[in-house]
Amino acid sequence: MPIVLTLTEGVIPAEKEGVAVERIVASFLRHHGLAGNSVMTPNVTSHVNVLPKGKTYAGGKPVDGAWIETKTPSFALADRGIQTAFLGDATEILHELSGGVLSKDRIWSDGVHAVDGTWNLGGRALSNAELGDAISAG
Repeated sequence: MPIVLTLTEGVIPAEKEGVAVERIVASFLRHHGLAGNSVMTPNVTSHVNVLPKGKTYAGGKPVDGAWIETKTPSFALADRGIQTAFLGDATEILHELSGGVLSKDRIWSDGVHAVDGTWNLGGRALSNAELGDAISAG
């Protein structure tokens, strides 16, 4: 379940990008009651895209910002309380790691739900039900 961070260069120090990923993934797992789950913990993946200043936009104008995108099965991030708690945490993490310089109104997020049956874990495509069984076993 990838979590993609896209950052304008310099909005958080480069040495803190990994810290941001670690803390955001931990928040995602915690809010879903899956912290330490042997199936989900190694399968919540992430990558960071850092774009040069002048190459990120809002309203068609250059802006320094951060974007958080999740790709999950339909049962993840389905509860409004989990959505607000997790995305609130992720926003706060990026704001904090920027030293308070990156304002929260320059941190955007969205979530995408995948087609059932498209989760490939361990080289095998799993349906939501199969994924749920694997998570329960983990």
